[in-house]
Amino acid sequence: IFREYDIRGKVPEDLNEKSVKLIGYFLGKEIQNKTKIGAKVSVGYDARTHSPTLFKYLVSGLNKSGCEVYDIGMVATGISYYSSFVSIDGVEVDASVMITGSHNPKEYNGFKITVDKKPFFGEDIYRLGEIIINNQDLEIEDNYSVKKLNAKESYINFMVKEFESLKGLDKKIVFDCGNGVANTVLGEILNRLEIKYKGLFCEPNGEFPNHHPDPSEEKNLADIKNELNSWADFGFAYDGDADRIAFLTKKYNYKGDILAIFFAKFIESPTVIGEVKCSGIMYKEIENNGGKAIMYKTGHSNLKVKMAEVGADLACEVSGHIFFNDRYFGYDDAIYATFRILEMIKNGFDFEAEFESLPKVYSTEEIKIKTTDEEKFKIIESLKEVLKKDNSLEYKKLIEVDGIRIEFDDGFALVRASNTTPVLVTRFEALSEQKAKFYQEKVMQIVQNIKIV
Repeated sequence: IFREYDIRGKVPEDLNEKSVKLIGYFLGKEIQNKTKIGAKVSVGYDARTHSPTLFKYLVSGLNKSGCEVYDIGMVATGISYYSSFVSIDGVEVDASVMITGSHNPKEYNGFKITVDKKPFFGEDIYRLGEIIINNQDLEIEDNYSVKKLNAKESYINFMVKEFESLKGLDKKIVFDCGNGVANTVLGEILNRLEIKYKGLFCEPNGEFPNHHPDPSEEKNLADIKNELNSWADFGFAYDGDADRIAFLTKKYNYKGDILAIFFAKFIESPTVIGEVKCSGIMYKEIENNGGKAIMYKTGHSNLKVKMAEVGADLACEVSGHIFFNDRYFGYDDAIYATFRILEMIKNGFDFEAEFESLPKVYSTEEIKIKTTDEEKFKIIESLKEVLKKDNSLEYKKLIEVDGIRIEFDDGFALVRASNTTPVLVTRFEALSEQKAKFYQEKVMQIVQNIKIV
């Protein structure tokens, strides 16, 4: 359950009273090591049926560790992050924990952690896991003592003030919250800004009765597409914890890398970070328009750290994580991204025409190859060796920042090991579908011929 970006597992097999209390206790100790004794920690949770129970277990562990716990209630992940960056009613927290299964099936849950305004991930999480494994006999009593912190109201007030220029926007807009937590704040912000809209599946429901809350899967966008086909001009959809966005018009569904091109047009000399899965078009367009584009590792924690390191204005993932450091705090928040898009709509930005003016490329969806957690990284290393010895593919260069991205004159092929599941993730892009399929066929053939001893 201790993964690269966060802690994640099934309830109750992986996440249960024993494991979550231990996570709370030893995480609390780590937070205090990194900040101060008696650190203030905000804890929020998503709409999953087991989230309130995991909240109690986690709080018990945090309390035993000596932390001071603040309950921010059922919120979107962006509000959990927000609570780490601002003073709320005179309280400045040292860390935040969001209990969420994000876009995973309903039996999953997990924890996204921020300590001292920075992601708690990678080696920190792996080390935490080792400590817990070695201390499983520790008994932790129930202690649900918390103080309330109204992060939600503070966030709503911030958003209404930040986007007051949108007041009275009258466009045909539909929002699909997927029975996740987006509408814990979205509806009130829209109402206070007097923006007309229609909401789909706005009631938080951890059973996700209408469709799975993952807008990166086309099948989950059927309802919003029906609305766009009948009356709406603009559609927004969210994942379970509302840190990923899908934005659609009548003709197109704009992936995160395309949205980054559009956002960058409204930032002076922007520095933009993209993950290795992003289209080559994104990097070229941003550079051609006077910006700086940096390719980096996939993963929300990786991108946040890189943004802070280089002082970037914006970062994105193809899946719809959009990170604004421009006028915001440098983390992924789909609610905030929504209002940046609404600003562009008000200013008359023609998304369809702008998209159609971009160079045409064909990109595959993510294609996954099942393997094992033990073998996936070994396969990547073997693939690098094979490609360096033999350039029969006639590639231009190899980028090794995350897996291996094989750059061609007219596109790329990507093979990387997932940090969260036992699969290799591949993606292919070229100026034509035929060429993309050619790269796919050749690279897949090389991968399949690799033998791990």
